[in-house]
Amino acid sequence: MTTDAAVVRLTGVGVRRGTSWLLRDVDLEIAEGERWVVMGPNGAGKTTLLLVASGRLFPTVGAVELLGEEYGAVDMAELRPRIGWASSAATGDIPRSERVHDVVMTGAWAVSGRWREQYDDSDHARATGLLRAWGMSELADRTFGTLSEGERKRTMIARSLMSDPELLLLDEPGAGLDLGGREDLVERLTTLAADPMAPTQVLVTHHVEEIPPGFTHVAVLAGGRILAAGPIAQTLTAEVLSAAFGLPIAVTEQSGRYFARRAATAAAS
Repeated sequence: MTTDAAVVRLTGVGVRRGTSWLLRDVDLEIAEGERWVVMGPNGAGKTTLLLVASGRLFPTVGAVELLGEEYGAVDMAELRPRIGWASSAATGDIPRSERVHDVVMTGAWAVSGRWREQYDDSDHARATGLLRAWGMSELADRTFGTLSEGERKRTMIARSLMSDPELLLLDEPGAGLDLGGREDLVERLTTLAADPMAPTQVLVTHHVEEIPPGFTHVAVLAGGRILAAGPIAQTLTAEVLSAAFGLPIAVTEQSGRYFARRAATAAAS
């Protein structure tokens, strides 16, 4: 079933590099206001899927619609500012000497580093508010290169929200964080997910423990294909995860948080 309110619509999408398919036969629709998790083992195609959904990668085959616009029939330079993007790859583009406040503010123009672009008082105020929301106010005058991994992650998410996007894509924001950093991030993403004015969100993660309460749907990938996709309570099951990761997985849920471990198996006789 399709709807005109779809923020992301992928139909028969495939991405090939050489003789290898990174994605194949992908059909996925994300409606306005939904919060999606994309999961799967290493090499499943999660980041490739997000690159397609961000307008940064054109598929080899298939059709893509983003925010009501069709790939090939829209100026991507005009479309991309409507999409917030935070990833480790984007972090590497930020000059280490850039002031944290400016890292966030330049997200309004999707540029890395201050140059000739002009900002007004409202831009500064929005950057200040986003830094406050993501626990970075006291570090606004620090340089980006002096931040810890968790601080950089929060700065990049604040930056991705600077343009007030309609779609927010987060590629493994919890990667490399310690327990405290992960839990702080999950709490802040939970608050964002609960905000009715926040953009539609897609979060890539390897770990069910990083799924914030309030996320509504999940797509599980394996071998470049979508193994299962739908409402999280019905889709994030032991059967689906076991098939994706190739070993028996037990899944539990408590107060909106999910936990996974290898399932106990009967001892060989």
